[in-house]
Amino acid sequence: MDYSGIYPPAVTPFKDDAIDTAGVAHNTKRWMKTGLRGLLALGSNGEAAFLDEDEAERVVVTMREHTPRDRVLLVGTGRQSTRATIAATGRAAKAGADAVLVLTPFYFKSQMTQEALVDHYRAVADASPVPVLLYNFTSVTGINLAPDTVATLSQHPNIVGQKDSNGDVGQAAAIVARVPPDFPLLVGSAGTLYPAMMVGAAGAIVAVANVVPEVCVKLYDLVRAGCHDEARALQRRLTPLAVAVTGTYGVAGLKAAMDMAGYVGGMTRMPLRPVRPEAVAVLRRVYEELVSGA
Repeated sequence: MDYSGIYPPAVTPFKDDAIDTAGVAHNTKRWMKTGLRGLLALGSNGEAAFLDEDEAERVVVTMREHTPRDRVLLVGTGRQSTRATIAATGRAAKAGADAVLVLTPFYFKSQMTQEALVDHYRAVADASPVPVLLYNFTSVTGINLAPDTVATLSQHPNIVGQKDSNGDVGQAAAIVARVPPDFPLLVGSAGTLYPAMMVGAAGAIVAVANVVPEVCVKLYDLVRAGCHDEARALQRRLTPLAVAVTGTYGVAGLKAAMDMAGYVGGMTRMPLRPVRPEAVAVLRRVYEELVSGA
């Protein structure tokens, strides 16, 4: 399967603290009218850490129902133990995942050596009925999956790619240089999408693609077509919104921006708090500036 392209890490809409499955379906159907390669369910922006296992399954089943088989449905299944990760991976596969994205375990971070991570991922991949993608997000976990470790794991027949959300183009280049050509690196920072693709990234799983998937796909297509002046100009226009819905305002800001764009963002789940009205005004200005010039 070709994993190259753009994916949104789909939010999980809530209504009265319950999953809004109609909202999940609405978003999925609308995303599938764009050029997105696929979707990621139960990622960080999906508030996966706040979902019960039955809720997580409901999200995946709903997204699978509305995601054609020629698109890729990735599902986040990282847990703190190898045993729990294997179990979550099995549930995701049964619910319809094409592949799973496995975040590095981090609770006992001082013990999570590169050797421990290799053992963990090999055990998960051995047990998984679907392909496994590595997931590195150091600002959340405090752990960095080193390029040499990625290279080692890329030799496993059921480990087929990686998402790296560090926003470090140098590390992206180091990973690409060490892995086989058919092992895609998907970056997690829309603000560095153009330079990351220039060093060999195969695409991205980025929060802002929840809001403006067409713009993200256009940037990807421009880079692939060698239209570098246009790609750089679009990157400059995209970056302010990308930063606003990640580092500045987080998931709550992302959901507010989705509501502006006609998607169902909905509320966050506590302890996350909604964005303040003044932040909504900033997000609206940045969003409208992007879409008016894209």
